[in-house]
Amino acid sequence: MKQSISTTAAPAAIGPYSQAIRVDNLVFTSGQIPIDPATGTIVPDGIKAQTRQSLTNVENVLKAAGLTLGDVVKTTVYLADMADFADMNSVYAEFFGQGQDVSDEAGTPPFPARSAVAVKALPKGALVEIEAIAAKD
Repeated sequence: MKQSISTTAAPAAIGPYSQAIRVDNLVFTSGQIPIDPATGTIVPDGIKAQTRQSLTNVENVLKAAGLTLGDVVKTTVYLADMADFADMNSVYAEFFGQGQDVSDEAGTPPFPARSAVAVKALPKGALVEIEAIAAKD
């Protein structure tokens, strides 16, 4: 059975889709662009600020589903320009490099699997869009 997840702590859907869908123990978020839900506008100041807002939006959608970033198993990052990869990646590491409660053999947090691709354009002129799949045991 599918359950729609929604929160005012992340931007409302701007089309015929849900912020996230839960199926059993999995939550699939829709792509989050860097819209500040308080203003309804894209945050300024480049890729780092936009990545931070996109991930904050993902985090807030997951929170509405009773999950955290530590439950994320897979992300997909869409970039308007692959030249922004390093800056996006540094902010991404801030979000996924802490608070993980399980480590691999080397003592490294188990980062989610990830794909990162460049696209021709993103909605509303965003520089980044991020979606996630999370699982709760």
